[in-house]
Amino acid sequence: MIKAVFWDFGGVITTSPFDSFNIYEKKHNLPKDLIRTINSTNPDSNAWAKLERNEIDQEEFNSLFVNESKMFGHSISGKEVLTLLKGQIRPEMVEALRNIKNKHIQGCLTNNIQSMEDQHLEKGNSAISGAHQEIMKLFDFVFESSKENVRKPDPRFYKLACERGKVDPSEVIFLDDLGINLKPAKALGMRTIKVVTAYKALKELQDLLDFSIT
Repeated sequence: MIKAVFWDFGGVITTSPFDSFNIYEKKHNLPKDLIRTINSTNPDSNAWAKLERNEIDQEEFNSLFVNESKMFGHSISGKEVLTLLKGQIRPEMVEALRNIKNKHIQGCLTNNIQSMEDQHLEKGNSAISGAHQEIMKLFDFVFESSKENVRKPDPRFYKLACERGKVDPSEVIFLDDLGINLKPAKALGMRTIKVVTAYKALKELQDLLDFSIT
């Protein structure tokens, strides 16, 4: 029996920051997917991982990211990369959240940055007033890498999230836009959905749950 739906935020509820990365790369004559490549190199110990676990601040991240990008033949400001993270809200995903609310436990499982919370998750901040703040009210809980000091795809992240939601992994559907984040969730027993497009992901979710989509 499905008791919970866990949602990634960036790339699921909002459009993927990878799109913004590609626009930045094109504008600055950088190889396509360079930023993504840098972030996936040494993924457990690079600047991005340390920032999402809240082990370093933005100044340290900027310095480390510049050095990491130089290893690929370019010098990229880490601070500029951070400005690219906020995607556009996908209204069909928000509609699904509303339709499922009160029928199943809903958790937001996000790799995020503590100092960027005012743009994404924290209540009472003008930067997220309105739509983003309303979206966060639809979740029963939010599980953040920067507060838990553990990040996807570490299996501990999912186990702790299940403890927070008081569910067994076998009772959970998890949606994420990255296969690397879905694999450990599936290994723990969760049903997983890779979000490529909102429509396709919601059709897959509808096959598992009794709710309507428009």
